[in-house]
Amino acid sequence: MTSTARVARVRRLSVSGLCAAGAAAAALTLAPSPAHAAEPASHSVAAAGVSAAGVSAQADAVAKKAGKVSDADKLDHWIRKSLKIMKAEGIPGTYEGLHRNIMRESGGDPDAANGWDVNAQNGTPSKGLLQVIQPTFEAFHVDGTSKDLTDPIANITAAANYAADKYGSIDNVDSAY
Repeated sequence: MTSTARVARVRRLSVSGLCAAGAAAAALTLAPSPAHAAEPASHSVAAAGVSAAGVSAQADAVAKKAGKVSDADKLDHWIRKSLKIMKAEGIPGTYEGLHRNIMRESGGDPDAANGWDVNAQNGTPSKGLLQVIQPTFEAFHVDGTSKDLTDPIANITAAANYAADKYGSIDNVDSAY
């Protein structure tokens, strides 16, 4: 390859690299951060002085009247209900910490089950939004919630109780626990 051809090739690579970097920068600029993406719209309304619970209840009523409740609305409801129970029971944790771990563990699917890890191989598969095994669920179950491992509120609350015992809070969990 001649030096002129080499220079032309390097320039093409440099330009295409700049284009790719520019596109990535634009995408990062336009995309919300994980914290903002996970933050429900009601949080910004609450900052404006409007009750988040009131807005959430109104949104639920409109969605139910229309016959539609999205999966995101369901997950938001389960997390908020769990947080209320957690607060009453003195279990630490935040919306963001619960949401982040739920999305990593189950993608928000309350019927998610892990059929391949060591727990499953031993006959106790991880299940639910926060992928809890039955013995852990029973040991950290919170009174007043369902005894069903896959009940979203019971699953979240028991998992947060377990995480509080082992890690101080569900907020401190950043990988499988």
